[in-house]
Amino acid sequence: MCSSKSKRKSMQNFKISVWFETSTKKWHEKLDNVLLCEGVSTNDVDKYMYSRSENGEWVIICLYVDGMLIFDTCNDIVFKTKLFLGCKFEMKDMGEASVILGIKIIKKGDNILLSQEKYTEKLLKKFGYHDFNSMSTPYDANSKLKKNRGKSISQTQYA
Repeated sequence: MCSSKSKRKSMQNFKISVWFETSTKKWHEKLDNVLLCEGVSTNDVDKYMYSRSENGEWVIICLYVDGMLIFDTCNDIVFKTKLFLGCKFEMKDMGEASVILGIKIIKKGDNILLSQEKYTEKLLKKFGYHDFNSMSTPYDANSKLKKNRGKSISQTQYA
C-alpha cells in the first residue's frame, strides 16, 4: 500500500542500452519474456504496452525504440519496477518525462496533458498556413469512444 507521501502520479523516462549484436526485435522478445514472467500483462491493442496492478495501484510500461516510459499511480510501485528492471537490463534513469517522441507532457494536478503544439506549428509553417486565423472545430463532447471490435492486425508484421 502506498503512503500518502508516495501517492502521486508520475511518468518516468528511461533509456535502455540495446546491444547492437542483438536486433531490436530480439531485445523486445527478451524484455517481453522477463515482464510476463514477473506477472506484468500485455495490452490487447499495443504489444509495446504492459501493465500491472498491485493493491489497487497501477504501473504502465510503454516501450519505444531504445527506451520506455513508466506511468504509475504510486511512487512505491515505480521504484519496485525500476529496481526489478535494473537487475535484468542496463538502464539509465532520465527522470520525469517532459517531452517524448515530440509530444510535450504537461502535469497539472492529477492530470497529465499531451501537446503536439510545436509539431503542429512546424507543419503549418512548412505548408504556408502559419499566418492564418484559428477556428474552432465542431466536436460533440458527449460522444463516447468505443473499443475497436474489428479484426485485429498482427503488429509483428510491421515490427
